[in-house]
Amino acid sequence: MLSPVVVGVDGSAESLAAAEWAAHEAVRRGRALRLLHARSWHPDQERAESAQASERHLARRVLREAEDRVRAVCPEVPLHAEQVAGPATAALVEAADGADLLVLGSRGLGRVTGLLLGSVALGVVAKATRPVVLVRAGTAGAEQAAGTGRRDVVLGVDVTEPCDEVIAFAFEAARLRHARLRVLHAWRVPGPLTLGPGEVGLVGGPQRAEEWLGFLSAVLQVWREKYPEVEVLQSVVEGKPADTLVKAASGAELLVVGDRLTDRRGIPRTGPVTHAVIHRVGCPVVIVPHD
Repeated sequence: MLSPVVVGVDGSAESLAAAEWAAHEAVRRGRALRLLHARSWHPDQERAESAQASERHLARRVLREAEDRVRAVCPEVPLHAEQVAGPATAALVEAADGADLLVLGSRGLGRVTGLLLGSVALGVVAKATRPVVLVRAGTAGAEQAAGTGRRDVVLGVDVTEPCDEVIAFAFEAARLRHARLRVLHAWRVPGPLTLGPGEVGLVGGPQRAEEWLGFLSAVLQVWREKYPEVEVLQSVVEGKPADTLVKAASGAELLVVGDRLTDRRGIPRTGPVTHAVIHRVGCPVVIVPHD
């Protein structure tokens, strides 16, 4: 049985947008959709039954609203709604383990307001071992209205440490959408103390850019052959990776980035580029964890 697309819902406008986006994605992938609401959990098992009943009623209402939204836009998607008790972050991370991908709503963008993204979403992204998609309110409707599937899927690649899982996700996402895939690598002018063996640093800017473009072409060659139907636009840009991706994702249908699992030892956290783009990018952002 194919693993489902799972979406966490809490009644917010962002989670309803996430449910709508997830429904379209489940149809593209030929998967079922699982709506999940994590209701309040308390270690005190002696709480009044009336309080527990009220929480269950609220959870049913949240799920019913999300289900109505999904049925209105994707009546054909196989749908299952479920409420679970427990801390939301832990419940969603556990659900992600058995999902094709997990979709969550995202609120608050920009350098300052982005800090209001939400502790649950940030906690899930930091701990999940499966792809997580963050969706803003209004994104799903815009995608449906576009209807052409011609907006780009954008992929950020570090050619010094390319990751197959991240690249594969982006190519497949572009194929499913009949979209162009824009692949970017950001590079910085190295200082005298940052050059390493074999690093491109002893040539001028244009020559250095050509070298990086050659490396990127080599990384993508096998994927171009595997996905001949996907149009690929590759480019290298001098600048900070986060700034480059934020600019490239303006008007994009999807941004795909990787996040290293080994960076999560100790206190789980996202990498600096991932952290920056999920706060500042307006389109849906896919975070693909990798070793």
